[in-house]
Amino acid sequence: MAEIDALPFPFGCKPEAMALVVIDMQRDFAEPGGFGASLGNDVSRVVAIVPMVKRLIEGFRAAGLPVIHTMECHRPDLSDLPPAKRSRGNPSIRIGDVGPMGRVLIVGEPGTAILDELAPLPGEIVIEKPGKGAFYATSFGENLKRLGVQQLVFAGVTTEVCVQTTMREANDRGYECLLAEDATESYFPEFKAAVLAMIRAQGAIVGWTATTDQVLKGIADA
Repeated sequence: MAEIDALPFPFGCKPEAMALVVIDMQRDFAEPGGFGASLGNDVSRVVAIVPMVKRLIEGFRAAGLPVIHTMECHRPDLSDLPPAKRSRGNPSIRIGDVGPMGRVLIVGEPGTAILDELAPLPGEIVIEKPGKGAFYATSFGENLKRLGVQQLVFAGVTTEVCVQTTMREANDRGYECLLAEDATESYFPEFKAAVLAMIRAQGAIVGWTATTDQVLKGIADA
C-alpha cells in the first residue's frame, strides 16, 4: 500500500476508495462584501489558500478520483434556517438579508456560489448543507456509500467550524480522514493551529494532516 507522509504517522493511501471534499469555498466567505467580511474577518486569509485547493482539485481530477464540493446555504424561504442560527451574534447583515452579493447564504445567490477558480465541473457532486457538518440534512453520506469511498481528504474553510465538524462526523462513521494543512484556513490562525493539533492527537484520534504536496505525491505513487 502506498503511503502519504502525514502526521502523526504515515497515512495508508487507497486511491481506489478515496475522495476529495472541498468545504465551503464560497464567495461569501472569501470576498470583500461577503458574509465573512461582514463579521469583521480578514478574508484575505481564505483567498491565500485558493492556489493549494486548486492544485488538490486538479490532482484528484487528473487521477480520476472523486471531487465533492460543499456549500453552506439555505432555502429562499428560510425554512431550513433555525432562528437561533440567524439571530446569533451582532453581524451587520444576517443570513437571508440582502447584501452586496445578493441574499446572504441563500441558494442561487451570487455570494453563495463557489469561487470561479474552484468551480465544480459538470457531474461533480455539490452538497448544499444547511448546517456546519456535511452529513446533516444532506445526501453526503449516501453519495459516499454509492462511490465506495473509505478515505476522505479535506480542504476548505473554516478549519475549526465546517471543516472540523464534517471531519469529526466522518471519523465517527468509520471513514479515514486526512486534512490538507495548507489547503484549509481559519480567520483566526490560532484556531487553525489548535484544530490541527486536536485532529492528530492521541494517535490520530480524528485523523491525519499533511501538505498538498504530500497528498499528491502519495496519490501519484499509489
